Amino acid sequence: MPLNAGDTSYGSVPGPGLQSAAGGSEAVPLLIPEPESGRQWEPMNRRELEVTAGGPGWRKVRCYLVLLFWLSWVSMLAVSIAIITISPRPVEAPLRWWQKSVFYQLEPELLLEARGSEGISAVCEQLPFLRSLGVGALILEGLFKKEASPLNLTAVGRNSGTEAQIQHLLLESNKAGVKVVLDFCELDLSGHQDAARNSHEPSNFSASVKHALRHWLEKGVAGFAICDTDAAYSEKTLLEWRGIFKEFSAEEEERIVVVKQTADILRPLNSSGQINATMVNVVMRSILPYSHHILSTQEVADAIEKHLQTQEGDLWPSWTVGGKTSHDLKKLLMVLMMTLPGSPAVQYDEQIDQTQHVYLEVDGETDEPSDTQAHPSLKDKRSAAALFTSLSRSRSREEALLYGSFTFLPFNTSSSSSSSNSTFSSPSSPPVLAFLRSWGCVHFLVLLNIGPEVHPLDPNWASNLPEAGVFVTSTGMDRLGSTSLDTLQLQPHEAIVIKLFKEGGYS
Repeated sequence: MPLNAGDTSYGSVPGPGLQSAAGGSEAVPLLIPEPESGRQWEPMNRRELEVTAGGPGWRKVRCYLVLLFWLSWVSMLAVSIAIITISPRPVEAPLRWWQKSVFYQLEPELLLEARGSEGISAVCEQLPFLRSLGVGALILEGLFKKEASPLNLTAVGRNSGTEAQIQHLLLESNKAGVKVVLDFCELDLSGHQDAARNSHEPSNFSASVKHALRHWLEKGVAGFAICDTDAAYSEKTLLEWRGIFKEFSAEEEERIVVVKQTADILRPLNSSGQINATMVNVVMRSILPYSHHILSTQEVADAIEKHLQTQEGDLWPSWTVGGKTSHDLKKLLMVLMMTLPGSPAVQYDEQIDQTQHVYLEVDGETDEPSDTQAHPSLKDKRSAAALFTSLSRSRSREEALLYGSFTFLPFNTSSSSSSSNSTFSSPSSPPVLAFLRSWGCVHFLVLLNIGPEVHPLDPNWASNLPEAGVFVTSTGMDRLGSTSLDTLQLQPHEAIVIKLFKEGGYS
């Protein structure tokens, strides 16, 4: 018999203060919570929440938060503006048309000999092509006879064309967007020869010059070029010319005076030894000295290095090749002219003549010419035109190449090439020359290997320069993509333009 049989109250004995429930022994909690003294927490309903949030306390908090947000935003904006204002940045100087232009020196009689047609007509045919290459101004040479005087300055040479043809050229150049500058260099603009025969009327010669200037300015000539050895290169004469130019000049149509520098130093205009920049707009300088023989590689290197080390900022320069050099260095000198500060003045070259360009389009359906023996230099001519176009376009859209600062980066000279940090592979090799064109944080590095040997760059050279960069152009037109200065090797007679950037970022 079970011990508790029939006893239904076993295990359900109520404790003190509790009542037992029949059959509910398992339902009775073992731990009974003490009764709460206060009201239980309950979430607010929507109506209570709206009433509480709309109270005066919460309205003040929200107003303070909104005010704090706008004060913080305005403070950050003010700090940003202050940083931008105080931080040094390059100032873009307003440039005139002649400072942004690429000059192209052309003698119409050269086209007469090369193409068998009248020189002026040939120039008119060239204008759209030259404009497509990036040429902005044309300097016409050889239109007037060397013995020309103020009395016949409006008459052109017998083989160059007629005055009507020149007027047609000026109209066509205006349509093509190309300025025309007439070359008066080495002409007798003072009338000394005729004055000796007609000494009783010397004032007529000055009036004749003024009449000739007005005659061509009225027809649309953009300016005149003279030599620093001419009698017209004087303070008195140029002041008279400036007075005439003001009658025809406008903001975008300013008439200019180009002075061709023949000596190492430009002769001053007055006795004080200063050159008045308001009377001379462009000074055309030659990179190479004039000579009757082809300059050696070392002579070319010395001349280039001399100009790179003595940059003058008094007057706006225009660079031309000048002396004779080998065919291998022509493209290198073109790269140099187009990247130096100033306006390049390219001499007429059959390699970028329109006739060669048209011939290549007709005969060059494939990459390689069909008759390489008959035309061995067609590839070179195509490459020269492509290089010229690449340089002119880069110069027109890159501020650093147009008006950026210039910094010469000297390598070791040939006399010290035997040192441990030498950049050259041979002691007798001409130096590798380099310079920077900088505008803000944008840097263009121009490297010139004038010698006939391959040159790797010394890793210790210019250690403060960014190591990475992108090829802009090169003489061989075969450099593409990114590069590192540590692994770069310059080919013989090669010029390279590289846009530098810091590792992990692009300018």
